[in-house]
Amino acid sequence: MPDHQHLIVTGTDSTSGVLDFIKAYKQKTGYWLSQNLSSASWQKDFFDHIIRKDEGLVNIARYILDNPVRKGLVDNWQEYPFKGAIGCELDYILQAMV
Repeated sequence: MPDHQHLIVTGTDSTSGVLDFIKAYKQKTGYWLSQNLSSASWQKDFFDHIIRKDEGLVNIARYILDNPVRKGLVDNWQEYPFKGAIGCELDYILQAMV
Protein backbone atom coordinates (compact mmCIF):
# COMPACT_ATOMS: atom_id res chain seq x y z
CA MET A 1 0.00 0.00 0.00
CA PRO A 2 1.29 3.46 -0.75
CA ASP A 3 0.52 4.82 2.72
CA HIS A 4 0.97 1.83 5.04
CA GLN A 5 2.34 -1.66 5.30
CA HIS A 6 0.99 -4.99 6.53
CA LEU A 7 3.30 -7.67 7.89
CA ILE A 8 2.74 -11.15 9.25
CA VAL A 9 5.69 -12.08 11.45
CA THR A 10 6.44 -15.19 13.45
CA GLY A 11 8.96 -15.42 16.26
CA THR A 12 11.67 -18.04 15.99
CA ASP A 13 11.94 -18.81 19.72
CA SER A 14 10.30 -18.12 23.07
CA THR A 15 12.18 -14.83 23.54
CA SER A 16 10.93 -13.34 20.26
CA GLY A 17 8.87 -10.21 20.68
CA VAL A 18 6.77 -8.14 18.29
CA LEU A 19 7.80 -4.87 19.93
CA ASP A 20 11.54 -5.59 19.58
CA PHE A 21 11.03 -6.63 15.97
CA ILE A 22 9.01 -3.54 15.05
CA LYS A 23 11.50 -1.20 16.73
CA ALA A 24 14.43 -2.74 14.84
CA TYR A 25 12.49 -2.92 11.57
CA LYS A 26 11.37 0.70 11.74
CA GLN A 27 14.86 1.87 12.71
CA LYS A 28 16.56 0.06 9.82
CA THR A 29 13.96 0.87 7.19
CA GLY A 30 13.60 4.41 8.51
CA TYR A 31 17.32 4.96 7.97
CA TRP A 32 17.01 3.57 4.44
CA LEU A 33 14.06 5.86 3.76
CA SER A 34 15.98 8.89 5.03
CA GLN A 35 18.84 8.10 2.66
CA ASN A 36 16.78 7.13 -0.39
CA LEU A 37 13.31 8.64 -0.12
CA SER A 38 13.51 11.59 2.22
CA SER A 39 9.86 12.56 1.70
CA ALA A 40 8.70 9.33 3.39
CA SER A 41 8.87 8.37 7.05
CA TRP A 42 7.25 6.00 9.52
CA GLN A 43 4.55 7.17 11.89
CA LYS A 44 5.46 7.03 15.57
CA ASP A 45 3.07 4.23 16.53
CA PHE A 46 1.99 0.95 15.00
CA PHE A 47 -0.97 -1.37 15.30
CA ASP A 48 -0.48 -5.03 16.07
CA HIS A 49 -2.77 -8.01 16.15
CA ILE A 50 -2.04 -11.51 17.36
CA ILE A 51 -3.44 -14.14 14.99
CA ARG A 52 -5.52 -16.61 16.95
CA LYS A 53 -6.01 -20.19 15.84
CA ASP A 54 -9.71 -19.66 15.20
CA GLU A 55 -9.04 -16.72 12.83
CA GLY A 56 -6.66 -18.60 10.62
CA LEU A 57 -3.65 -17.36 8.75
CA VAL A 58 -5.44 -17.70 5.41
CA ASN A 59 -8.16 -15.25 6.47
CA ILE A 60 -5.59 -12.68 7.61
CA ALA A 61 -3.56 -13.14 4.41
CA ARG A 62 -6.74 -12.71 2.37
CA TYR A 63 -7.52 -9.45 4.19
CA ILE A 64 -4.00 -8.14 3.55
CA LEU A 65 -3.88 -9.19 -0.10
CA ASP A 66 -7.35 -7.74 -0.77
CA ASN A 67 -6.37 -4.37 0.71
CA PRO A 68 -5.21 -2.85 -2.62
CA VAL A 69 -8.48 -4.05 -4.19
CA ARG A 70 -10.53 -2.31 -1.49
CA LYS A 71 -8.49 0.87 -2.06
CA GLY A 72 -9.18 0.70 -5.83
CA LEU A 73 -5.51 0.31 -6.77
CA VAL A 74 -6.10 -2.95 -8.68
CA ASP A 75 -9.10 -5.02 -9.71
CA ASN A 76 -7.64 -8.26 -8.37
CA TRP A 77 -5.04 -8.86 -5.64
CA GLN A 78 -2.90 -10.89 -8.08
CA GLU A 79 -2.30 -7.67 -10.07
CA TYR A 80 -0.72 -5.84 -7.12
CA PRO A 81 3.07 -5.80 -7.68
CA PHE A 82 4.10 -5.19 -4.05
CA LYS A 83 3.07 -8.45 -2.44
CA GLY A 84 5.40 -11.17 -1.30
CA ALA A 85 6.77 -13.30 1.47
CA ILE A 86 10.12 -14.01 3.05
CA GLY A 87 10.68 -17.23 4.93
CA CYS A 88 7.34 -18.88 4.18
CA GLU A 89 5.48 -20.40 1.29
CA LEU A 90 3.19 -17.67 -0.02
CA ASP A 91 2.05 -20.04 -2.78
CA TYR A 92 0.45 -22.32 -0.18
CA ILE A 93 -1.53 -19.45 1.32
CA LEU A 94 -2.50 -18.11 -2.09
CA GLN A 95 -3.75 -21.53 -3.26
CA ALA A 96 -6.03 -21.69 -0.24
CA MET A 97 -7.51 -18.34 -1.24
CA VAL A 98 -8.53 -19.29 -4.77
